[in-house]
Amino acid sequence: MKISLPVEIEPQPSDSACGATCLQAIYKFWGDHRTVVSIVDDIPQLENGGTLAVELGCHALKNGYSAKIFTYNVQVFDPTWFQSQQADLTEKLKRQHELKRADDARLDRATTAYLRFLELGGEIDMQPLERKLIKQHITAKVPVLAGLSATFLYQEPRERPHPPNEFGISGIPDDVGGQPVGHFVVLSGYDEERDCVRISDPSHPNPRFPASQYWFPLDQLASAILLGIVTYDANLLVVEPKNLQASINEG
Repeated sequence: MKISLPVEIEPQPSDSACGATCLQAIYKFWGDHRTVVSIVDDIPQLENGGTLAVELGCHALKNGYSAKIFTYNVQVFDPTWFQSQQADLTEKLKRQHELKRADDARLDRATTAYLRFLELGGEIDMQPLERKLIKQHITAKVPVLAGLSATFLYQEPRERPHPPNEFGISGIPDDVGGQPVGHFVVLSGYDEERDCVRISDPSHPNPRFPASQYWFPLDQLASAILLGIVTYDANLLVVEPKNLQASINEG
């Protein structure tokens, strides 16, 4: 079985616009034509540029979509919150926020966004990152936005932050003094025989792949997603029109 979804992705206009560019590609897949710039303008940015997947999810929810995050970020979510009877995530996040926000600015920012995501009707789950999780969405013709480690995906040096230049490039490669870099891509296909996932990448050309669409081993993709925890990524975001989600649930 081999499935390729017709996802069209533009080159990201700056180093920090990968998330907005991926979300724009998913909107376009569903027939909703928006510009990347309009999405960037609507989404809160982190101090060093870029955004969090949960902020992308909030944007989708506010624009009439359903949004579900599969998280692997145990810095924010405890695995026991998702076992048997799921805990009240809003209550757990608020209690954790009170205890830890003074010590972790990124946790403070992420928690605030996750609370808003839940209030808007978003769903959060933690499941093993297995083939069936990705396969079930691609088979249902639903592309998936993934937050992962660009450092691992591209096998390139870590980067030292630097003010963006006129081309929007803000990182300087530095294998010793640099930090890991996060990234967003869209998962738009699945090849069962080759055990690969097709990636639609807004960073093209990039250090490893000359094309915007390429096939990548699923096991290595899973590693890149899980290593995204370093930059508060490590997640999958599923954005669908609400009427489609309702029909899938009924089926």
